[in-house]
Amino acid sequence: MTGRLLVLSGPSGVGKSSVVDYLRVHHPHIAFSVSVTTRAPRPGEVDGVHYHFIERSEFERMVEAGELLEWAEFAGNLYGTPAAPVREALASGTPVIVEIELQGARQVRTSAPDALQVFLAPPSWDVLVERLQGRGTEAPEVITRRLDTARVELASEGEFDRSVVNDSVPRAAEEIVGLLTG
Repeated sequence: MTGRLLVLSGPSGVGKSSVVDYLRVHHPHIAFSVSVTTRAPRPGEVDGVHYHFIERSEFERMVEAGELLEWAEFAGNLYGTPAAPVREALASGTPVIVEIELQGARQVRTSAPDALQVFLAPPSWDVLVERLQGRGTEAPEVITRRLDTARVELASEGEFDRSVVNDSVPRAAEEIVGLLTG
């Protein structure tokens, strides 16, 4: 028996990490891909839990070696999903959630067409803006770039198999579990 792969995507600031953090605590039977990134850790992020924080040269080596299920550049940083841990978990029958940006979701759609693609949407544009500004972790020009990108990402919602509105982290997370196990 193989597990099911669920791709969770949505605009920056929509709460993907918060939903995944909730799922890690309340649904430990689900495996979560830990992405690699070249960006610096945000306050509270733990290397190997939230991301594997690596140098650009190591990331580029992984791309060249074909070790990533998908990868993308976003807001000046590289992000990617190591393929081996995902394949191993799925082969053991464990469901896997991969939290990635739009570019990566499109790549996985090609490389793993059976994956369930889920778009995490904000309750409104204003809520998304508040969430990004409320982080207090990025410069205003980075927030502006993220909002510009978010407009494009929101327009892609129709490309996904399902949409889940993140109006409440526990509610959205439980809806995602229902999609994964249903």
